[in-house]
Parts: sequence; C-alpha cells; structure tokens
Amino acid sequence: MHTTEVAILGGGIVGSSIAYHLTEAGCKNVLVIERESSQGKGSTGKSMGGVRAQFSTSVNIQMSLYSIPFYAAFEERLGHPCDYRPQGYLFCATSDKHLAYLRANQEKQIALGLKDVRMISADEIRKQFPQMRADDILGGSFCPTDGFVDPYSAMIGFMTAAVEQGAKLWKNGAVTSIQRNHETFEIETTQGPVSAKQVVNAGGAWAAGIAKMVGVDLPVEPLRRMLVPTEPFDQFPHTAPMIIDMSNGFHFRPEARGFLLAWNDPEETPGYKTDFEPAFIEKILTRAADRVPVFENLAVNPKRAWAGLYEMTPDHHPILGEVPEVPGFFCANGFSGHGVMHAPATGKILADLILNGTTDLIDVSLLDLARFAEARTIHETAIL
Repeated sequence: MHTTEVAILGGGIVGSSIAYHLTEAGCKNVLVIERESSQGKGSTGKSMGGVRAQFSTSVNIQMSLYSIPFYAAFEERLGHPCDYRPQGYLFCATSDKHLAYLRANQEKQIALGLKDVRMISADEIRKQFPQMRADDILGGSFCPTDGFVDPYSAMIGFMTAAVEQGAKLWKNGAVTSIQRNHETFEIETTQGPVSAKQVVNAGGAWAAGIAKMVGVDLPVEPLRRMLVPTEPFDQFPHTAPMIIDMSNGFHFRPEARGFLLAWNDPEETPGYKTDFEPAFIEKILTRAADRVPVFENLAVNPKRAWAGLYEMTPDHHPILGEVPEVPGFFCANGFSGHGVMHAPATGKILADLILNGTTDLIDVSLLDLARFAEARTIHETAIL
C-alpha cells in the first residue's frame, strides 16, 4: 500500500499544476496518478493553447489575471519553457449588440485590473489586416497580453518541477475504485493500492466517472471539439493575434508556418467522440474563406487535423473545491475549454484550499458543486 498526503487523479495540465502548487507551498507528499502511458493524451495535448483575460464573468477574469502573468514568467519560475506568445486576442464585432457586449465586458475587465485591453475601430482592423473581409465589422476588442502557450510543454514543465520538489507520478495507473475509510481514502489502481488523506479529481472529460466512485453526481460531460491546422501559408501575417469572428464564432491563429482553425459546430452532441470528422473541413474552410478571402487557397491535410474533448458544465464554469458530503475529496473539473489557460490559477486555488481551507484568489463559493442544486449558476457568454 502506497501512502500519500494528497492523491491527484489525472496527470493533465490541471493535475500537474495542482501538484506543482502543492509542492511549491511545502506539501511534498503528493502522488499524481495518470491512467495513460504518458501525460497529455486527454484534453491537454489536443488543446488550441489560447490564453485570454477577455471574459464576461469576474471569476474567469480573475483566474486569467493570475494565470497569464504566471505563463509570462513560467520559464523563469520553473526552469522549463511553456512557449507563451503574447500576440493578443482580437474579437471582431459585426453588430451593435456585439460592440455593447465587448464594452460591458471591458469595463469589468479593467475594473478588476486588466490594464491593456482596449476597443479597436473598424478602420484600425482593416488597416492592420487588409486581407480580411471587413465590410460588416463595426469594431472590436483587443488585449495584447492574451495569446497562446504550448499546452504540452506547460504540462511537462509543471510536472517536472513538481517531481523535482518531491511529488511522485504514476503512469498506467487507471483508478478502479475509491473507498472512504474514516480519515483516509483507499484507492485501487492498476499500479497497486494507495491510501491518501485527500483526493483531487482532475480527471478532465472523465471526471464524472471518478466522482461516481465516491457517490458524487458531477454534472460534467464530454463534448468533441475539432481543430484543423493548415499547411504552410504566407499570405496572412504570422504576427496576427487569435482572431475571432463574432458573427459565427470562427476563430484562427498562427501556428508553425501555417494557421490553426477552430469553430464550435452547434450540431455537435455530447459523448466520448475523439475521431475527427472529415466533413468538418468543408464547414470550417467555408467560414475561413468568407472572413479571409485569401484563405480559399489554404491547403489542409485531413490526416493532420484532430479532435479533442471539452469537459462541459451546465454554466461553462469549472467546479472547484471540496465536496462537503465527502470531506477530503476535492474537485478541479469542468473547465469547458478553459483548462489550459486557467491551469495556473486552478493549481493555486486547489493548493490553498487543501492546505489552508481558503483562498484569496477568487470567491471560490461561486464555483462549488452545490451551485447547480441551489440554482445559483453563473453563465460565461464569451465562449469559443
């Protein structure tokens, strides 16, 4: 029987960040249990890697205000790269309603301490990106500290630093059962039994199954998200930010010598679907060429496209913190597409809660599991 203070179930970027923040705060007896043969095979390795503070709810903005500066100083702090590129996010508004929405969000962002975000005129957008069709663009919102990271590098950086500080990582460790036994949890895994004082569910899209083992009903379900990288393409600037077309949600950013294209297909239904659907390419290229006419010459190799899973909650906010009915069992689940960008804040919040019972980074009661039963959900509307 392996005995540990904290067992973290799931070795993706969220579990890795929690392990790092715990060991950094002095809790060295941490075991991360990863069911795959290597880390990042779930949502982390398939993420688009965007990081932004341009959200509509205070709690998401606050989590970004911790996470983005953390990524900016990542290599300096951890001695490992995360490839943070502050190229910005540009939201392009195509209606007065969009503009009013961006302005209202921006007031909240600035009030919470985001310094560089600003409204940008339609003329400015046209001047900067003459390749874009902008006849319907009325203006936009831009924040230069938003940008991208390499999710895999960040995850490996967190875990390597955690292990250097005393944490252990088990791979090929599928969890088969969890029993609460007085003050401890007895966890059965394919790598042997574990006894832990506290357990963190960092199971990503598979979190509901882990929660069920301790009798907790977790409203987290998987939703497929497909991404299409292009072949090398030089007719659009590679210094461009993440550009979001608010008319339909299509967005894209530079990636290697090409571009990475994304769009949330409203016809997608929940389920563990990780196969890429070739018909998606035509759907996304139609939207790409409509917004950026030169993109009709984009070459795409369907074999390089991929699908990953978002883990969705009903209000698109994560579930963070201890479950009162199961003392010692903590959730870090349901990031709804924001797991990579909010991994640093999540690590800090969970470490604070586990070690001190409280955190000053956010009002964590807003993100507790009970909010769904008590009808006090908070909806994030700036979803990509």
